[in-house]
Amino acid sequence: MIAYDGSDNAKRAVEYAGRFIASDRAVLVTVWEPMARQAARMSGISGVMQPEWVPDEETEDVALGDAKATNTEGTELAEAVGLITEGRCVECTTTIWSAIVETADELAADIIVTGTRGTTGLRSLLQSSVADHVLRHSHRPVLIVPPGR
Repeated sequence: MIAYDGSDNAKRAVEYAGRFIASDRAVLVTVWEPMARQAARMSGISGVMQPEWVPDEETEDVALGDAKATNTEGTELAEAVGLITEGRCVECTTTIWSAIVETADELAADIIVTGTRGTTGLRSLLQSSVADHVLRHSHRPVLIVPPGR
């Protein structure tokens, strides 16, 4: 399973997955959070008022639309490096890292591939990355691809 958010580091992780993983199937996962939940979370942090709109059943959440586009981009990239890929968008209900770990468990994934921001020093102590959490909380092998130079 490849975690993909569209960042340059995620693209690099897909490239390395294509180089080192021989598999007849890869699932490329993009985690997304509904806009109303993002706004509620941010209003708690910054004191910003929560929007009065809530997407109805006929209107696709903007965040889901973005996630689908990002996932399609990642799937095309994975296929370009030789992986037979299925794309999947997963709604985040708690944290991004837990959605990745839970999805890997659901899929019985052999390995989780992810990129990382590559922070170091004090910043890394104050800000654990999603990749760090995936590594610590998953009971599966995790390939963390550092940022390029």
